[in-house]
Amino acid sequence: MTDAPTDMYLDWIREALKQPGKTQVGLAAHLGIAHPQITQLLKGKRKLKVNEIPKIAAYLGVDPPVGEFKPSLSQWVPARKAGIVAAGLFREVDEFDQSEPEEITVPRDENFPNARQLTFEVEGDSMNELRPRPILPGDTVVATAYGDIAHRVVLRDGMVVVVQRSRDAGLMREWSIKQIEIYEDRTEFHPRSSNPKHKPIIVHRQFDTDDGVSVEVIAVVRMVMNAMPGF
Repeated sequence: MTDAPTDMYLDWIREALKQPGKTQVGLAAHLGIAHPQITQLLKGKRKLKVNEIPKIAAYLGVDPPVGEFKPSLSQWVPARKAGIVAAGLFREVDEFDQSEPEEITVPRDENFPNARQLTFEVEGDSMNELRPRPILPGDTVVATAYGDIAHRVVLRDGMVVVVQRSRDAGLMREWSIKQIEIYEDRTEFHPRSSNPKHKPIIVHRQFDTDDGVSVEVIAVVRMVMNAMPGF
């Protein structure tokens, strides 16, 4: 069962989805959730999350109604646990995963309070010599979704980012943490590691790759968390 403010937002979504080119599948992809979760939402069987509203509005191209929902002003916000970052390891993407994304609570990004927050579990030693603070196996990195801030943030030297490499039409992907170096003709994503097996990812401008691998920045790392053993 839903309340009146929630019904107002659901009506807004239903009406906006009638626009040409706007679909439940597209909205689900934009939110990073499975399509059935949108169906459940519109049936009132899934709770509308406050932090989803700006992202929904961006996809629909229609401002949300004025109601009781407001962007979170809390110092702590939910962050979706996106998965594991492990350099050099391609993992199969489960296109049919319909589970609700797991979330933890993290400090709010004061610069981009309405942008999605993502967390990634770190595997491997590809950033164990990052300065001033190494990123070690077992750490959890908190990152801001780059798609939500790309219109305001230009990638620059020194940024630490989560890079996605995809192959096989997106069915296989690798997430890894890299530090950006920008040159006139290329952008390089570097490991900072004591292990020489880790190599940079180099993306040349005006260059069309024919190896079937695409590269994109999906998140900007802003903090690192770890737990003390035994707790």
